[in-house]
Amino acid sequence: MIPMAWRDRPGSAPRGFAAALLVVAAALAPVPAGAAPARSDQQPGPARQGPGQVAAAGLSTARAPGDPTPESQWQLDMLRAEEAWELSTGTGQIVAVIDSGVDARHPDLTGRVLPGRDLVDGSTDGRVDPVGHGTTVAALIAGRARGGTGVAGLAPGARILPVRVLDEQNRYQDARVVAEAVRWAVDAGASVVNLSLGGAGASPSLGAALDYAFAQDVVVIACTGNDLSDRDEQVWYPAREPGVLAVTGLARSPGDGTDATLWPGAVTGPETVLAAPAADLVGARPGGYWRVQGTSFAAPLVAATAAMIRSEWPRMSAGDVVNRLVSTAQDLGEPGRDEVYGFGGLDPVAALTATVPAVQRNPLDTNRRHGVAGFGRAPGKAAGAGGAVPDPAYRHRIR
Repeated sequence: MIPMAWRDRPGSAPRGFAAALLVVAAALAPVPAGAAPARSDQQPGPARQGPGQVAAAGLSTARAPGDPTPESQWQLDMLRAEEAWELSTGTGQIVAVIDSGVDARHPDLTGRVLPGRDLVDGSTDGRVDPVGHGTTVAALIAGRARGGTGVAGLAPGARILPVRVLDEQNRYQDARVVAEAVRWAVDAGASVVNLSLGGAGASPSLGAALDYAFAQDVVVIACTGNDLSDRDEQVWYPAREPGVLAVTGLARSPGDGTDATLWPGAVTGPETVLAAPAADLVGARPGGYWRVQGTSFAAPLVAATAAMIRSEWPRMSAGDVVNRLVSTAQDLGEPGRDEVYGFGGLDPVAALTATVPAVQRNPLDTNRRHGVAGFGRAPGKAAGAGGAVPDPAYRHRIR
């Protein structure tokens, strides 16, 4: 992740997490695991990923003067935010942001961030963000522009529940910390969970935690990942877990800002479900703003829309929310669901107005029963080992 401050002082950019699980922030160049952190005023050149390494997409920014205005936030026009806000703002819904923490003091998030949890070292309640990634995600969901300036979230009436799983260097060593975060957020009352992170490998404990969320009627959104290399990428995990809304990224097409095409860095594949704006977005960060790109920032737009739906119909099941999102998507690419755009582009207005028949279960959840992850049974006792099946050790890298 290579941020350049839009305003305020330069800082150090986070670097990386390791083996099979990666975090998605949104970037242009991978940083080798173990490399010195890049400063926000530096732009490292491309680096190849070595064996066993994974990288998240990072932040790429451009300097701009002053506070952002609605005109600088093209996703609002594309998603017809003003029209959607006449229908719902997400009031009464809690969206869990499992990430690097959220800066509750940012003016665009004042009063919107609940006390959460810090699973890194327990030193905060999740309302501190040494990285900036979680704050960017949270503001895209629930930011409240002030006097015509600032980041306008798509669901400004929703509240954010921050769960910190990444340390100051944006690292964690075990996917079980993310699984614990999911379970805690569900038990704490989140109706929607946003996971702007992921990686190549799957985790039994995280898969079981996602099944727990589905069983508790919670909508889970994750990004599909960012491919900034010349090799094939599969959709990241947990986005490819059955039942999760896997969100890929769109870039603005030339013109009036209401049309879009696939962002070149977005990972796509058969598990892709929806597409949403991911490039040239204005992001809130501690101390100011930056411009960001990556599927990390498409996912929260879908999370915000899920919160808006649940606010409009508080008794609607998570399965019906998912079905409404996919049924009202604007078809892109090949007719019907395809491996590039999934069901198509996110359409909050259609999701809040269309007549959509009820379903009996989450149409994306192809698992036969809860507690069985998509890649196999949830962890228990290892045969003949006398102990629990461990997850592999992970550390992540932002690029």
